[in-house]
Amino acid sequence: MNLTRAEARERAALIAVDSYEVSLDLTRGENVFGSTTAVKFTAVPGSSTFIDAVTHAVHSVTLNGLELDPAEVSDGIRIQLPELAAENELLVVADAPYMNTGEGLHRFVDPVDNEVYLYSQFEVPDSRRMFAVFEQPDLKASFTFTVTAPSHWDIVSNSPTPVPLETIPGQDGGARSVWEFTPTPRLSSYVTALIAGPYQSVRSEVTSADGRVIPLGIFARKSLMQYLDADNIFELTRQGFEFFEAQFGCPYPFEKYDQLFVPEFNAGAMENAGAVTILEGYVFRGKVTDAQVERRAITVLHELAHMWFGDLVTMRWWNDLWLNESFAEYMSHLAAVENTRFDHAWTTFASVEKSWAYRQDQLPTTHPIFAEINDLQDVEVNFDGITYAKGASVLRQLVAWVGPEEFMSGVREYFSKHAWQNTELSDLMAELEKASGRDLDQWGRLWLETAGVNTLTPELSVGGDGVISSFAILQSAIDSQPTLRPHRLAVGFYNLNGAGKLERVHREELDVDGERTLVPALAGLAQPDLVLLNDDDLAYAKVRLDPKSLATATAHLKDFSQSLPRTLVWGSAWDAARDGETPARGYVELILANIAEESDSSVILVQLRQLATTLTFYVAEEHSEATAVAAADKLWELASSVPAGSDAQLQFVKSYALLARSAGQLDTVAGLLEGTQSLEGLTVDQDLRWELLASLVTGGRAGQERIDAELEHDNTANGQNAAALAKAAIPTPEAKAEAWESIVVKGDLSNALQGSAVTGFTRVLDCSLLEPYSEKYFEAVPGIVANRTHALAQQIVVGLYPAQLTTQATVDRTDEFLAALPEDSAALGRMMLENRDGVARALRARQADVGFG
Repeated sequence: MNLTRAEARERAALIAVDSYEVSLDLTRGENVFGSTTAVKFTAVPGSSTFIDAVTHAVHSVTLNGLELDPAEVSDGIRIQLPELAAENELLVVADAPYMNTGEGLHRFVDPVDNEVYLYSQFEVPDSRRMFAVFEQPDLKASFTFTVTAPSHWDIVSNSPTPVPLETIPGQDGGARSVWEFTPTPRLSSYVTALIAGPYQSVRSEVTSADGRVIPLGIFARKSLMQYLDADNIFELTRQGFEFFEAQFGCPYPFEKYDQLFVPEFNAGAMENAGAVTILEGYVFRGKVTDAQVERRAITVLHELAHMWFGDLVTMRWWNDLWLNESFAEYMSHLAAVENTRFDHAWTTFASVEKSWAYRQDQLPTTHPIFAEINDLQDVEVNFDGITYAKGASVLRQLVAWVGPEEFMSGVREYFSKHAWQNTELSDLMAELEKASGRDLDQWGRLWLETAGVNTLTPELSVGGDGVISSFAILQSAIDSQPTLRPHRLAVGFYNLNGAGKLERVHREELDVDGERTLVPALAGLAQPDLVLLNDDDLAYAKVRLDPKSLATATAHLKDFSQSLPRTLVWGSAWDAARDGETPARGYVELILANIAEESDSSVILVQLRQLATTLTFYVAEEHSEATAVAAADKLWELASSVPAGSDAQLQFVKSYALLARSAGQLDTVAGLLEGTQSLEGLTVDQDLRWELLASLVTGGRAGQERIDAELEHDNTANGQNAAALAKAAIPTPEAKAEAWESIVVKGDLSNALQGSAVTGFTRVLDCSLLEPYSEKYFEAVPGIVANRTHALAQQIVVGLYPAQLTTQATVDRTDEFLAALPEDSAALGRMMLENRDGVARALRARQADVGFG
């Protein structure tokens, strides 16, 4: 199933692809579909190559009129193509399997009405699961899809949906029709798409910068349409069109723009050209946090940005995956701030994206942003916090380094020169150098070709009169990643005003480089109450506070008048606790003392997640239970005191349910679920009911009978996933054994149900329930990785790792496992190293917490 970069280079040197004509028959039953592919391509005469095709059966292979024996040329993954001519025509007739893993052509049956829904997911190497294809991004071609399907379905692809023509009935007697799509522009195969089923839609349009009227569509399953907030998504889409067309100097490149919410999706969304697929969880069945609404907005804008950067201009090979994703991530936040109501998106970026990046960049498996991608297995494990979050953070630093106007000028020239082509990083950097006049070679080497995060610390000398006599910024790096980098950043001075609010009174922007950078412009100023390095969050670095600033931040974190600087201080406190520099229980106290005053929903969400992590892993073991009980009690107190119906109230209740463990706390959860207890303004809708029930199940207050009753009331996709989580969370040895059998041994769950079951299995108040599975885990994972698709294997390898058995024995057993791994197990080795690091870090943090208080 692998493809090496060397193989891709060799194939690209031999062939160029003109077109594909793909005919699909989706009326063959529930296991396979018919896939016929006709390819026209040129080649070096006399050469040989292969085409990728993951098939159930290959019926015929015809190359330039010559019948090849499928048994000889096809192994179910590749089809060998010998003795090529200068001009070639290939015809492959095959059956391909439907998937339930979120890869290839995924098949889902809606439990509400038993209707079948299909969607494709091809990134990285899975268009080959739907049709025969030269599966690499630099072999662009035109694609023409013809689809036979039940007549009551809607079929969506990259080109506009044609009027279907009815054909002869299927074997089951059902009405069938044929949809003949027009050819696409030249695309990489991974951004082609097929979405099929009785999807319902809402239609609108937007006028492009060149005057074309672009049809817009939003799609969802019939059973979800009542919850679809189409107006909000259309508004965001129009705002994105307006912003991106102006910034990129290039009209939207495709004929239409559809956004389809699809079931059991593994990621947030996928940038299929003109046919974006989006996680169905973004169709909200009840009240959700403002953070989730904002996340959906960022996702919508991210995928729209990809229509230019990724689809119109595409990376040559997967080593530039980071640039593809980082650019879309940066531009989505910029568009949100400058052209939508989500004008605090940079706060969210600092809280969510950068915290992910800093965490990933301190793992033993961290890698340069510009990573060497030798094969497809390298790509699959590189969809990580470096590729997305650090890349976007460093891209923001690059914008500060060259200047915003100069950056966009270079981007516009890049699109103008390379439309419909493949490029490399050097192509973009060349345009940015021309636009800015800055030499970016050294910058690129230090930022893109080395790993690790620097730490910045202020060094102040202050006289007896309180005036700063000297100010410097110290930069450091860990021994194993010693690179010091240039940073464009701001230093903010903050003082408490008469109303008790921390307000910025001075800002100094400068370049920082080397171990010690003097800032003479700050000498002669009065020492403020708080000095904040990297104010406005332009740089990518961990920041430390001087003693006076730390005391001010601890006492007045909630008193910042702006959300972004407060978020940067939150981040600094988290780094210190996670690194074992400050006690975990001190961090817990900081959160609980300040979070009720936090105004940004995404920041609340992140802090509550980090609170749960700290309580589970970082608090000293002998204090863990008491600290968790006290934290949950405080969350209920906060939920009862914040404004009724507020976003904070909802988040505090959700977090309380997650942490509840004492008899009184579980009584409160039960009261909320059964309606005998209430909070003014809190609506206990169906999704919240499932969260409350999962809390009761975890605490031993409810079991399978209660889960079944709730599922009977909500037998939907959401309900089935929630029930799978709750069932696996039942705190008995028998229930854990049944969940393990289903997940690990049988392996017959879909990606979504397996993910839910994994989460439920590890949700325990008594970690002894997990002890029997520690050794079983290490015995099972090599076979899991060998026999499951990457998406399913990763869920198990990461999700079932015995991290909650936070002991040196777990670290030692992991070391034994790693030492015995074969050399060709790079992906598994990487996941296991990251698992190990989490436990080792937790042990260090627990040790730092022992003497607190």
